[in-house]
Amino acid sequence: MNRNIHLLFVLCFLSFILHSCTKDTVYNRYVAIENRTWDKNSEYFFNFTITDNVIPYDISLNLRNNNMYPFKNLWLFYDIKLPDGSLINDTLEAILANDFGKWTGKGISIYHNEFPLQTNYHFPDTGHYTIVFRQGMRNNVLQGIENIGLMIKKSK
Repeated sequence: MNRNIHLLFVLCFLSFILHSCTKDTVYNRYVAIENRTWDKNSEYFFNFTITDNVIPYDISLNLRNNNMYPFKNLWLFYDIKLPDGSLINDTLEAILANDFGKWTGKGISIYHNEFPLQTNYHFPDTGHYTIVFRQGMRNNVLQGIENIGLMIKKSK
């Protein structure tokens, strides 16, 4: 009987911890880059709905690259389409390796990086949003990018 109570306590505690880690995440999605080759004309879309525009959010781009990626950085162009149809355009330089060629992300053969796009951001309105990413490098085809992702969390 005592053992069952202990086990129930542990399961409740783990459930609470797992729930508390994810309750601030509003959106988290990854898209695989087809054949790990990002063509200059390929765009990656992320659609989400904001129901509360009073609270601030943190918006992050997540990238996974492998050892075949030939550069230390990745230039990205992105557009945010607001519910009223207007667009916000911006650019991001994602640093994937240091000056000595060591990958900055977490991992062994696939490296995960998270890049903030906006912190403490107040969406101007509630409704449906779309964020579109395009690679902005000089090469028409980029090898070595595995996945692109978008995460939106409530700011702390």
